[in-house]
Amino acid sequence: MLTTSSSRKIRILPGDVVSRIAAGEVIERPAAVVKELIENSLDAQSKTISVEIKDGGLASIRVTDDGEGMSRADAPHAFERHATSKLRSDQDLWSIRSMGFRGEALPSIASVSNVRLVTAMQSDSVGTELQMRGGAAPQILDASPIVGTRIEVTDLFHNQPARKKFLKSVPTESSHITRVVQQAALAWPGVHFKLICNGQETLNYPAVAMDRDRIGQVYPRFLLDQTVLVEAGQPGARITGVIVDPNHAKASRTPQELFVNRRPVRNAAVAHAMVEGYGSFLPKGQQPQFVIFLEIDPDRVDVNVHPSKREVRFAEQEAIHQLVRRAVRQALSRSEPAAGESFVPREPEEPVIGRGLSRTWFPAQAATPSDGTGQADPQAIGRLPTATDQLAFVNEAAEPYVRVPSSDVVVFGQLHHTYLVVQVGGALTILDQHTAHERVLFERLYRAWAARGMVSQPLLIPESVELSAPHAALLQRYQGELEKLGLELEPFGKSAVLVRSVPLGIGPINASAFLQDLLEDLSLWGQASSLEARVRPVLASLACHSAVRAGRSMGLPEIRQLTEDWLVEGKIQTCPHGRRTVFQLTGDELEKLFGRVGW
Repeated sequence: MLTTSSSRKIRILPGDVVSRIAAGEVIERPAAVVKELIENSLDAQSKTISVEIKDGGLASIRVTDDGEGMSRADAPHAFERHATSKLRSDQDLWSIRSMGFRGEALPSIASVSNVRLVTAMQSDSVGTELQMRGGAAPQILDASPIVGTRIEVTDLFHNQPARKKFLKSVPTESSHITRVVQQAALAWPGVHFKLICNGQETLNYPAVAMDRDRIGQVYPRFLLDQTVLVEAGQPGARITGVIVDPNHAKASRTPQELFVNRRPVRNAAVAHAMVEGYGSFLPKGQQPQFVIFLEIDPDRVDVNVHPSKREVRFAEQEAIHQLVRRAVRQALSRSEPAAGESFVPREPEEPVIGRGLSRTWFPAQAATPSDGTGQADPQAIGRLPTATDQLAFVNEAAEPYVRVPSSDVVVFGQLHHTYLVVQVGGALTILDQHTAHERVLFERLYRAWAARGMVSQPLLIPESVELSAPHAALLQRYQGELEKLGLELEPFGKSAVLVRSVPLGIGPINASAFLQDLLEDLSLWGQASSLEARVRPVLASLACHSAVRAGRSMGLPEIRQLTEDWLVEGKIQTCPHGRRTVFQLTGDELEKLFGRVGW
């Protein structure tokens, strides 16, 4: 049955309405205008880009560059929808090498504002001025032949009062524009950027040669002193940049800057990889902070995902995830210790079966061996337990560390039977004996696992732990995987488990308490993104339950040994669960504290 024209409900929208709807996808606020115009200037090979705004960009936005400019023939076409100089066919969408490519920015801006453009090319004797009001046909005039382009946008959203109503205050909109300029400056250190707000220069970043130099311009200089260099690559992708040392991590997410092929973007896979890269280096409640540049073959990344190009999609997402995670982990592992320390850092690239498990064993509950004077017996430090102890140990590897003769560790004593007070180099150092020992044990266990060198040590007397039937079944389900970690757990009756062996190198553990933590770890294994994500919590629980406890007296030789072991393992500032291991005051900080600076 045919319908009459009077019953038709579907209508074709007028062109000006279509343009304003399209503008809503690209131009959300004044900062979006600045971003699009800066990207056009960058594509024009500009070396200097100046941004001037009034009233947060609502009154006016002016972007001036010294790029290659446009001819009189091209200038009007730049304001037509889907007009672009960046693409020739749909195949080009899979290998984007420019910042602006959609051909939507200028027409979208023009449809919701008044625009004045002045441009000229090197070969032009007369420049071109173009004026448009609310997306209407442009008026074209002669102008001075100054090479480059200047675009002035005024009365933004004058014909969209609803959108204008939802904008924030002038300071807020100005801050968004400031962020856009800063991100562009970080991405393109070889370009001179300026920002002028209401006639006052607020940003001025002269061109520099290195990314690190530009980071020092954008962020306070002290931030750079707290960073570690990141650099790694694989076929088709490379990562460079800096990450903030975990020692200086904060709860703030600033900075968290990711650039893919010099485009500021967000990507959940990279964000997740950053967190995993930091792992237990990061104190609990603190955030990764970074400025990272990913260079990826253009045909392996899709930048056409979001209308405003804020997100990207990788053709090989898992490979990029692994690259970022590995680069961050390596950067944190190889960060150099402070001058004056007495150990050469271990090389993580040389795992050896059993390496790192032969150092001091601290019984978790036993008293410190004594020579009869109340002090710890130096001959007993580091010895293996006899059969009279709770655990029976097998032979361990030889000394794994390279020592450099030094007396930089000076032991003062123990505070509250919990905190170790020492001098390391020139720094006053207070260690939490439990978390520091936990970190040492975890690093050794992890290194052995990574080298496929987990070795079990049988318990002299296996310990039985009664569990609920579901929990016993959960342990039985993962029995094979746990054996690879040096844990031998055997079903014992309907709901009990017999603990027969634990990894070599750990001290006595409370089997019942440990199994409760282990069950919690195993319950999350189904959500783990990788084998390592499964293993690390288990090793952390083992380290925690076997580390020396707070409240136990420790003699001076033990304190020295634990301090040196902590130094060898990289001076990591947190235990695997994120608790602090150390508090330090350098000589300079002590001088400031006591007002001696300048004497």
